[in-house]
Amino acid sequence: MRRLVNDGYEAVEEMLAGYVAAQGKYVDFAENDKRVIVSKQMSEEPRVRIIVGGGSGHEPLFLGYVGKDFADAAVVGNVNTSPSPEPCYNAVKAVDSGKGCLYMYGNYAGDVMNFDMGAEMAADDGIRVETVLVTDDIYSAEKVEDRRGVAGDLIVFKAAASAAAKGLDLDAVKQAAEKANANTYSMGVALSSSTLPVTGKAIFEMNEGEMEVGMGIHGEPGIKRSSIEPADKVVDQIMGYLIEEMKLKSGEEVHVLINGLGGLPVMDQYICYRRVDEILKEKGVHIHHPLVGNYATSMDMIGMSITLVRLDDELKELLDAPCDTPYFKLD
Repeated sequence: MRRLVNDGYEAVEEMLAGYVAAQGKYVDFAENDKRVIVSKQMSEEPRVRIIVGGGSGHEPLFLGYVGKDFADAAVVGNVNTSPSPEPCYNAVKAVDSGKGCLYMYGNYAGDVMNFDMGAEMAADDGIRVETVLVTDDIYSAEKVEDRRGVAGDLIVFKAAASAAAKGLDLDAVKQAAEKANANTYSMGVALSSSTLPVTGKAIFEMNEGEMEVGMGIHGEPGIKRSSIEPADKVVDQIMGYLIEEMKLKSGEEVHVLINGLGGLPVMDQYICYRRVDEILKEKGVHIHHPLVGNYATSMDMIGMSITLVRLDDELKELLDAPCDTPYFKLD
C-alpha cells in the first residue's frame, strides 16, 4: 500500500484530529461527538443551518466545506461508510438556531437510512430537519431519483448555503438545493481503484492500462472497461453523454467542474478542461465559472469527473455568493 497511515482502523480519527488542528480557524469538533465537525464562523443571527456528510475518503468533501456561509456542520463516517444516526442527530443539536436544518448528502442507501433516523430523533426534540439528496451521476440509474451523488455535491451544497446566508426560510433553502440538483449533471472515468487503509488492498481489480468510463467513486460499475485512451477521446465520450442527457443547446450558460478523484495530476485535469472548453465553445455554450481540482475524491483513485450545471440568474447568484472555507472560497 503506497499510503502514509499508522493503524488503518484509526485512520479516520487521526485524519479528523489533524484536520481540526490544522483548520482551527474554521472548525472544531462538536462538544459531544468527534465525528461531527462544526463551523467556528457560523452567523450570530439565527438562520437555517446546513449539515452535510457521508463516508470518509472523499476529502475535501465533506468536512472541507464547513466554514463561513457554507456548511455549518459535517457528519463523518468511516471510509466509504455512512455515519451512524447518533452523530447525524448530534450535528443538529450542535448547530440548530431555531430556524431548522437541512441535511444534504449523496444518494446512498446507508446515508439515507441513518440521516433519516437522525432527523426523526431531532423531530422528537421539536427541531425540523429537511433533506435534499444529490443525484448528479447520470450513468448510475435511469431514474434521476435513484442516481448517486458525486462531485455535484459541491454545487448543491453551495446553492443551499447561499440561500441560507440570505436569511431564507427552510422551505426556500430546500427549494434552492433542489433546483441546483435538478440542473447538475456529472459523469466520471476511473483509471485505477482506490486503496482501503484498513486492508491495504484495492477496493476492486483493475489491470494496468485499463480505464472505465462511468464508474462511481466507490468503484460502482461504469459503461465499459477498455484500454486507456487519449484525454480528448475520453472527454469526448463523457461530454457526449452529458450533453445528450442535458439536451444542452447553443446560447445556454453553464458552470463547469473538472474534479480529480485523488490520484490524477492537476496537469491532466487541465488538459481535460481544455477539451471541455473547446467542445462547449463549438456548441455555442457559454462557460460562466470553471472549477478545476480535487473537490470530491476517492482517496488515491486515479481518475476524474466532469460536472455541468445549467444556469439561470438565480443559480448564478447563489453559486457566486461569497463564502470562506478551507477548501472553497469566493470573495
